[in-house]
Amino acid sequence: MMTDAGLLASSGIDAGRDEVMTSSESLKVAVSGLLAMAAALGIGRFVYTPILPFMLDALRWSKVDAGLVASANFLGYLAGALIAGHSIISSAPRTWLLIALVASAATTAGMGLVSDTTAMLAMRCIGGAASAIVIVCASTLVLDRLSAAGRGNLASIHFAGVGAGIFVSSAVVAALVTYGAGWPSLWIASGSLAALMALLAAVLIEPAADEPLGCSAIEASAGKPTPIMMIAAYGLFGFGYVITATFLVTIVRQSPEIRSLEPWIWMLFGLAAVPSVPLWQRLGQWIGLMRAYAIACVVEAIGVVASIDWMTISGVCVSAVLLGGTFMGLTALGLMSARALAGDRPQQVIGLMTASFGAGQMIGPSVAGFLAESTGSLRLPSRLAAAALVLGAGLALCPPSRQRRSRAAALRARACPAKAETGLAKKGMLKQKIELGDELKKSHPALLL
Repeated sequence: MMTDAGLLASSGIDAGRDEVMTSSESLKVAVSGLLAMAAALGIGRFVYTPILPFMLDALRWSKVDAGLVASANFLGYLAGALIAGHSIISSAPRTWLLIALVASAATTAGMGLVSDTTAMLAMRCIGGAASAIVIVCASTLVLDRLSAAGRGNLASIHFAGVGAGIFVSSAVVAALVTYGAGWPSLWIASGSLAALMALLAAVLIEPAADEPLGCSAIEASAGKPTPIMMIAAYGLFGFGYVITATFLVTIVRQSPEIRSLEPWIWMLFGLAAVPSVPLWQRLGQWIGLMRAYAIACVVEAIGVVASIDWMTISGVCVSAVLLGGTFMGLTALGLMSARALAGDRPQQVIGLMTASFGAGQMIGPSVAGFLAESTGSLRLPSRLAAAALVLGAGLALCPPSRQRRSRAAALRARACPAKAETGLAKKGMLKQKIELGDELKKSHPALLL
């Protein structure tokens, strides 16, 4: 079984590539990832949450309408995650990253130019697909380049982009609302901000590494089990967070005792997300990525329960901090763990992780809507979401199966036969030593002590 140290070493994965980046070049790559994640996810995916209350008022939407538009984004996200694992995209990740960034910014701004629900559904679906492609391609490119330069510690900058995008877009929305801007202006301004970030990301992430992994990458990552349990745990994370993350601002707006927090609660969520990745990454270095992921799931579950059981100013603030402080930490820990266990096609495994997450966050609103209609509140669905997060924590701690390790080892043998022969020779010597030790223990029982 791979040790936690091995996971952390390989989460940085192929440090043996020919190109070596300077510290400033590595920082540019990390910042480009931050900007891409901020544009497509922090803004493109999550700006719907602070804008939604104004759309509910102006368009006379029901929660069913709001949930339908949210589900369209989740459906697109799932489709985009599945598409992102295709060889056409994996062969040119930078090109597809830029295409997806443009699509995300355009559909975000486009939401302010239409009022027909069908058009909005299409916009959010396309935007969801674009955001999934961005997270897969950007994470693959950035993590590969940073690890090749031996600067895997900068990965936290990349993942901090979602929190930064949430915070900045929330501040922009709050500022524009004070000047009387309507919901269409909020979407257009958000899309323009996303376009600016996308342009900066395109400038910073230079066209250098759209090439397939060579034998050295296979040698570094083959032999590692397909992370089925982590993929399932990541899907449960998608299910567990989505209800509170989508409706948190609406919950605050509809509760008179905490309504004063409405302009600030989503900013607090985003602000808590920004420093969370290096903190969870540090915990992962200390106790292991999987264990850190499990702890973060439990902490987020507490935040989900607090959002409906502790309806005071302090309670909602604690909920926002716990949710924001774990959301991107879980994303980073999950993708780093999957990348460490990915085998020879890391982009495809990251795509599966993202698809699992997308499926979870698609199912979540449907289940929540049904239960909310039956019970009259979000209390039961929120507790179910918390239970899903706790289950995800348990799955993350499950060890990989021997069968998958053997299958991955066979892949490594086919990719690098010389290394495989050496490994077999070492295994044979180890077997001889074990047999010799057993014989000694039988003839000299004192050795058992």
